[in-house]
Amino acid sequence: MTPTTLPAATATATATATATAAGTRHTPQRARRALRTLAITACLPYITLKLAWVAGSHIGIPDGSSLLDHRATMVVANSVTILMDAAVVALALLLTRPWGLRVPAWLLAPPMWAASGLLAPIMTGYPLQLLVKAAGGTVNKPADTGRRAFLDDWVFGVVYTGFILQGLALGTLFVLYARDRWGHLWRGRVRDLPGSTTGRTQRTLAVAAAVVALFPVVTHLMWAGDAEWGRSESRSGGLTSDAHVLEAMYAVFLLAAVAGGLLLAFRAGRTLPVKVPLALAWVGSGAAACWGGWLGLAAVTQVSEQPTTVMNLTYAGHMIVGILVAAIGVRYLRERANAA
Repeated sequence: MTPTTLPAATATATATATATAAGTRHTPQRARRALRTLAITACLPYITLKLAWVAGSHIGIPDGSSLLDHRATMVVANSVTILMDAAVVALALLLTRPWGLRVPAWLLAPPMWAASGLLAPIMTGYPLQLLVKAAGGTVNKPADTGRRAFLDDWVFGVVYTGFILQGLALGTLFVLYARDRWGHLWRGRVRDLPGSTTGRTQRTLAVAAAVVALFPVVTHLMWAGDAEWGRSESRSGGLTSDAHVLEAMYAVFLLAAVAGGLLLAFRAGRTLPVKVPLALAWVGSGAAACWGGWLGLAAVTQVSEQPTTVMNLTYAGHMIVGILVAAIGVRYLRERANAA
């Protein structure tokens, strides 16, 4: 959800003059610097590990892993993810330095939206997977699946712990930054929102998102229930418990996106604070669009096996839902900013 059309006067002159004072008044700069340090530090293990793999190291990769089968693909994929995590460092600096207040909204919002969407399912899904494991559930390792090990167990702990810390620190910094710069755009409750000049368009987008979401939501819930319909050969057979959690989480974030879009477009949930549907739409659309793209890319780049038609339609549905709900958010923010 990208507020690309915030007026320059709101996004720069007024914000620059007031946001610094507001930020200092509401949240000590020392706390923001601590969060920035945490976000940047949390990136280091992941970036270090990826750089080692690009350089040819096999640390954390067991013998026989499929990661060792295609060296060129591995180098390209790891290089892309290094840049993605490095973007977290840039965002942490932008959200805490004075020059960050002068950055146009259209330049800040898209990477922050993508970061929110990619990190939120990890922040919720990984702890749930740990709970499932602690309760005796099966997990995605050779002893439980009969397949070759993909990575050593410790790699997942290091990487996902880092992602969770990044998400907590970066998310908090963004909320503080956005509150200081654009907080007026989500004050009040849904019932207080004025009529929309693009209400019909927003409602059409919301209904379309809800309809499109039906297929991927049902598919993920079926897979979470261990149905084999539409799954590729490598995913046939019983899923492990942590895979069930992932499939369920994908459905949850799709539903969050749809809920946020419907609440904004139809002005439903009138007693809710405006920030609730906005948060649902922001995080839900980001998760739907970005994870749909990521899962789809991962599926089509598998050399040994191509995704099924159902898988392709499911991941495409993710992206369509995310884009439709993001468009609702953009229209809402544009109208609220123009009316301010």
